[in-house]
Amino acid sequence: MCRNIKPLYNFEPPVTEAEIHAASLQFVRKISGFNKPSAVNEAAFNAAVEDIARVSGQLLMSLQSNAAPKNREEEVVKAKARSARRFDR
Repeated sequence: MCRNIKPLYNFEPPVTEAEIHAASLQFVRKISGFNKPSAVNEAAFNAAVEDIARVSGQLLMSLQSNAAPKNREEEVVKAKARSARRFDR
């Protein structure tokens, strides 16, 4: 899985449209191999990002969980600690 795409479900505060769009852009970049598409591919690239963002938003809004929402700040601290362990060997 692409390390830049982060889980967006079950957080407090809830995910924003900007976060969904950013994850969708990362996904399309990953599967297409383009960081920035050529002019001829730009419309298809942007349409894919928008479609994936729309479907992802629908998915996130329809999911249900019995678990308490995770705190974003706590998850950032945990991620930084994992990164430090991985790269500071």
